[in-house]
Amino acid sequence: MINILKEIFSSEDLRKRFFYTLFMFAVYRFGSHVPIPGIDTTALEEFFKSFQTTIFYLYDIFSGGNLSRMTLFALGVMPYISASIMMQLLTVAIPELQRLAKEEGDYGRYKINQYTRYLTLFVALVQSTGIAIWLQNQTSPKGTPIVVEKGLLFTFTTVIALTASTMFLVWVGDRITHRGLGNGMSLLIFAGIVAGFPNASIRVYSMLTSGELSPFAVVGAVIFVIAIIFAIVYLQEAERRIPVQYPRRQVGRQEIVGGSTYLPFKINPAGVIPIIFAQSLLLIPSTIIGFIKHPIAQAIHEAFNPTSPLYNVLYVMLIVFFTYFYTAVLINPMDVADNLKKAGAFIPGVRPGKDTQAFLEGVINRLAFIGALFLSVVATVPLFISIWLKVPFYFGGTTALIVVGVALDTINRIEAQLLQKKYTMGAIRRRR
Repeated sequence: MINILKEIFSSEDLRKRFFYTLFMFAVYRFGSHVPIPGIDTTALEEFFKSFQTTIFYLYDIFSGGNLSRMTLFALGVMPYISASIMMQLLTVAIPELQRLAKEEGDYGRYKINQYTRYLTLFVALVQSTGIAIWLQNQTSPKGTPIVVEKGLLFTFTTVIALTASTMFLVWVGDRITHRGLGNGMSLLIFAGIVAGFPNASIRVYSMLTSGELSPFAVVGAVIFVIAIIFAIVYLQEAERRIPVQYPRRQVGRQEIVGGSTYLPFKINPAGVIPIIFAQSLLLIPSTIIGFIKHPIAQAIHEAFNPTSPLYNVLYVMLIVFFTYFYTAVLINPMDVADNLKKAGAFIPGVRPGKDTQAFLEGVINRLAFIGALFLSVVATVPLFISIWLKVPFYFGGTTALIVVGVALDTINRIEAQLLQKKYTMGAIRRRR
């Protein structure tokens, strides 16, 4: 890591990209401290303390705590993430979008990106309208209204502010992707989550000094965090490499020499998406039911508490389902087999066509099983460790996967740029 930083500062282009990324982070953090007009922040803080087992808490983590403070960036880039996932699913379901993605090249990617922006705007409008109307009907546990002056003006102001801020963050993410280091949207989520680490550390330290936590519990938590980071790094970087052989062939008068390469498949192709889907599907009904003041509704709400056995059994089942589902969306064995056949390539010992497709399906299903098992462990074990050690565990499975995954992706992108720079400099020297 130190060597990478040295190489970044030794390269003028990478140095500019690094400082540009930091500048955009500063803009993001500045907006994270500008509250929406008309909100009683004290009442809002008291109100959100009772929502730690709901979908709002999950959304608040991804927005960097902006939702619980109701700042300009309360929605964060989550509308864009939701729109991107929806577009991926629609691309599989709608033939026209499939054609754009596969056959139209740069123009197709541009159009799909444009449709994603429109969908992001729509999602942001719906979510901001829902938040504006919902907040006006809420009070703190002491009975203090969260919205000081209710009415159409507050709704209009909040919807415009939240939607415009979300689209601004989408632009910031694009600027980081093109002029900074790494994927802009992922880095903004990363920055929001990491921004909560200092407060979490201070909270643990204060509990340790006051005697609420034992040194054993803190040491155990630190060891567990290191272990989970190691496991995530190992499995996120691991690949199943399938050998591919290209035959020698004649194209006109030119003879193309064959060779061997491989098809790389990630051990966990679906990434963190199955966990987000599973949590959302469980927490959204539980959150809605929690607002119903009825004994049966409250009993159902308690049954879906993240510490209950029922919640965790359903959680694991949904993670397994969404891992297989999202892996099938990302990787199509039929397309891979057809592309290999068109290129004249083959997997040694496997016939081209349907046999190759069947072989790839078997490999992908086994990888999806390993990925589902890995995600289930990462998603559930931190919760039980925090209960056992009685530690307020901010570094849970979802946040750990996002933080470590984004960090690895950014490092890989920087290394690729450094390698490209070395090849370019070498080519210039050879020409001289």
